[in-house]
Amino acid sequence: MPVAHELSRAAAIVGAAESNEIGFTPERGLRITSLQHHIEAIKNVSDYTGIPISDIDGVFSAGWSSELAEHLGLRPSYIDTTSVGGCSFQIHVHHALAAIASGIIDIALVSHGEAGRSYRGGGGRGGGGRGEVSPAELATAAYGTFGAPSQYAHAMVRHMHAYGTTPEDFAHIAVVTRQWATLNPRAVMFSKETDPNGGPITVEMVQNGPMIAWPMTIAHCCMVCDHGGAVIVARPEIAMSLRTNPVWIAGAGESMGHSNMVEMADFTATSAARSSKTAYEMASMGPQDMDMAMIYDSFTITAAITAEMLGLAPRGRGHTLWKEGTAAPGGSLPINTNGGGLSFNHSGMYGMQLLVEAYRQLSQTAEDGVNGIEGKQTDSQTCIVNGTGGTLSTTGTLILEA
Repeated sequence: MPVAHELSRAAAIVGAAESNEIGFTPERGLRITSLQHHIEAIKNVSDYTGIPISDIDGVFSAGWSSELAEHLGLRPSYIDTTSVGGCSFQIHVHHALAAIASGIIDIALVSHGEAGRSYRGGGGRGGGGRGEVSPAELATAAYGTFGAPSQYAHAMVRHMHAYGTTPEDFAHIAVVTRQWATLNPRAVMFSKETDPNGGPITVEMVQNGPMIAWPMTIAHCCMVCDHGGAVIVARPEIAMSLRTNPVWIAGAGESMGHSNMVEMADFTATSAARSSKTAYEMASMGPQDMDMAMIYDSFTITAAITAEMLGLAPRGRGHTLWKEGTAAPGGSLPINTNGGGLSFNHSGMYGMQLLVEAYRQLSQTAEDGVNGIEGKQTDSQTCIVNGTGGTLSTTGTLILEA
């Protein structure tokens, strides 16, 4: 596919930012709308890069693009409202890369704001709030699964049956991810001061927690928080002219395996195998070339299966990256260095948080509220970023390079 190869490094992420107040904001007496999260993050990334909002000519979001353009006073040349769950933002970057490489636009904004905790159910404009239950959801519910925890629990049980894994194996993912969170003061679970359930945890603590959907206790499941994030993607000439460090989009891919989980061919395999294959080929790289990974962790099983699909671990052995310390602080393949959806923040559609952290790590500006702290900033030069949408359904994969 020579055309796809020509897209490699044809654009760069030149900045990333978050909204001002994130996490369990209602508990702090705040109730911030999804739109406000969008606008704050966009203002912050504009200030960070020095790119005026008026220079943005492409707007990408999960259903908000026209409304954002109106609020920002923009008349964009390219509008993308792709909304396929938590991987939408990886896919937006893919589409922005193609639009920039083809000469349609020069500067793309990818934005997300979701008041997942303040306004439960509808903040993502694509994660819920349709006002009706689809026939596919009804069909799935007929088999005893309704809602994400029960569906992902099925995937974990199948993995245990097929590969002999145990809930304790997956508990290591929660423990290591919390280790990263304790290095990030913006993480909800940074400490007991930031949340009563925060601070370090053990496998025993994970396994003895409240049961949500067998075999998953609460620490196997992501949080529901508020968050806004935005990244700016620009053509190379602009990227090289800015004061910020560019992070190059070396590869990108997207795919899907099913919509209704009843139609999932294998509960232990996702379309990330295909989307990552496309991204690796575009970048002329492979799993062995990755210094770091940002992997969607709506549940511990999501991260384990995705690691296998990305070729970072053999089938049935994804959990060992965390269990053996490879993914942990000081390990050879840091994963989810912000604390992940399990312990940093998960607003409902988590793909934006993956992008922000990947940019900060590769640009050497990993955040502790200012500029990074010992133990959190890595020296990684390459990163694979994979988002998952729906119930292990749709995936978007990026290969990013410092």
